[in-house]
Amino acid sequence: MKNMENPGELREKIAAGLWRRPTTGLAPSYAQANLVILDRKYAFDFLLFCTRNPRPCPILEVLDPGRYEPEITAPGADVRRDLPLYRVWKHGVLHREVTDATPWFTDNMVTFLLGCSFSFECALISAGIPVRNIEEGKNVSMYVTSRQCIPAGVFSAPLVVSMRPIPDHQIIRAVQITGRYASAHGAPIHIGDPSKLGIADLSRPDFGDPVAIREGEKAVFWPCGVTCSLAALSAKPEICITHAPGHMFITDLLNDALATN
Repeated sequence: MKNMENPGELREKIAAGLWRRPTTGLAPSYAQANLVILDRKYAFDFLLFCTRNPRPCPILEVLDPGRYEPEITAPGADVRRDLPLYRVWKHGVLHREVTDATPWFTDNMVTFLLGCSFSFECALISAGIPVRNIEEGKNVSMYVTSRQCIPAGVFSAPLVVSMRPIPDHQIIRAVQITGRYASAHGAPIHIGDPSKLGIADLSRPDFGDPVAIREGEKAVFWPCGVTCSLAALSAKPEICITHAPGHMFITDLLNDALATN
């Protein structure tokens, strides 16, 4: 299924249980999205949190309460079953990981789809810039930083970042390319020394997998949508549904549609 280009067919295979791994590298021309599903009583505060923190939480679509078809980003899809792996949380504590979130979805649930850095990986590769997590067949490395997002209502969270090693001579080009994708976290927020972000050990990511950093490369860090999940859990809602890190919702939006000139 790697590099399969039809997102609708890909979602059908995911719903049928034929892909349970992270989605990095799948349907590389199409935008991927983070998922947060909350009771409607939390929806305004969470929307405000995303608005105040657009770099880690760029909004692609918000569904009406009880709606599970994302009519803007993927008409005909079902956010309850079209991701490879979900996490169901109760009062901020992980309840279980599931491949179908339908039993926990109610008419009061509001779904947020938020941009993902997987959406610019194709552009990096097309420019000849290596994407190590794809090269090594791994999930991207993600780290909780010491930086705090701007709180909103009951929601707060530390900034989470994803990391990709980039050769020194290609860093400027990587910044230029990813900076065009504001709806997929945009340009890096930090290059080099991870301790400046409060990260002690790159070989031990908080989410995802460690990847090799070679001689002549620097660690480059982008805002990450897992920030949204941590924010959602900070309120300890009765039920919250998120994607498992790296297991994204694949939309029908072309990555190029998210890029600015």
